[in-house]
Amino acid sequence: MAIKYGRPLESKVRVVPAGDPTADGLDLVHRPRRNRRTDWARRLVRENVLTANDLIWPLFLVDGENVRTPVPSMPGVDRISLDQAVREAERAAALDIPCLALFPYTDPALRDENGTEALNPDNLVCRTVRAIKKAVPNIGLLCDVALDPYTSHGHDGLLRDGQILNDETVAVLTQQSVLQVEAGCDIIAPSDMMDGRIGAIRQALDDAGHTGIQIMAYAAKYASVFYGPFRDAVGSSATLTGDKRTYQMDFCNTDEALREVELDLEEGADMVMVKPGLPYLDIVRRIKDTFAVPTFAYQVSGEYAMIHAAAGNGWLDGEKAMLESLMAFKRAGADGILTYFAPRVAEKLRQGRLF
Repeated sequence: MAIKYGRPLESKVRVVPAGDPTADGLDLVHRPRRNRRTDWARRLVRENVLTANDLIWPLFLVDGENVRTPVPSMPGVDRISLDQAVREAERAAALDIPCLALFPYTDPALRDENGTEALNPDNLVCRTVRAIKKAVPNIGLLCDVALDPYTSHGHDGLLRDGQILNDETVAVLTQQSVLQVEAGCDIIAPSDMMDGRIGAIRQALDDAGHTGIQIMAYAAKYASVFYGPFRDAVGSSATLTGDKRTYQMDFCNTDEALREVELDLEEGADMVMVKPGLPYLDIVRRIKDTFAVPTFAYQVSGEYAMIHAAAGNGWLDGEKAMLESLMAFKRAGADGILTYFAPRVAEKLRQGRLF
């Protein structure tokens, strides 16, 4: 006989004949529905919560002034100019969103085979970082480190004879990282998936005197179809030649993610990220359970677009789907979430309870 909570469960369950007016119901010791009976009781025993502190808000940047250009595949998301990015940073601070992530749409005329615009100290990202830090000094800024927004071929690294060069790319990424930090970036987030880049970047930052700068490694970034709308937003979908499977991870693998995370931590990463998000919650859970380090997930553009598309067709409640999807990250163990829903969620938090 199974014994749980000190009492024999099966001996206490008495089936009541249907329609018996004298029956007093099942003789149950445990009734889990008691804790779900009222709103206040559900809130009292809730295991996970979502707050503005869990949110990182990605912004897409574009050159110009007073520009807001919609991204067609991401309803509600715009490419914005520097002045508009400053306004969004002020909005984020008012909503208690702790950090923004910046991604540039680079003018095609500035893209080349080697992504040299990434090393321009006055490029769009660096100018925006300086402007935001001047206007909103207390908000965190996360900068992507990779070459795909700057290369004419759309890859994250240097391309020669159809091959992505690892070590040569890392040399460029270290320069890009130092440049962004000198502009005022707080968190360097290498998304390229080159081998050894975390150690090289950590060394370069330390050598330049930036020992306090955090590195959030895209430690488990998978080659995924869910990045499609993002590539539209930064302009790399039109330029990408081939695919990224020789450096981004095979989505069939999980043990490989743990090896990648372990290497990045050994090389000096302070935080790690899983990308994409919802289809990879098992990876988030394994990483958190194994390493117990700050673990983040990116609810990527395709995830965002799918929820919007379904809501737009009346197939589900978009607001509820948004909240349920974000809570899934918290249940899986994520300490924070990069999400395009960040301002909407933060607004709802200011208005009262989410659930």
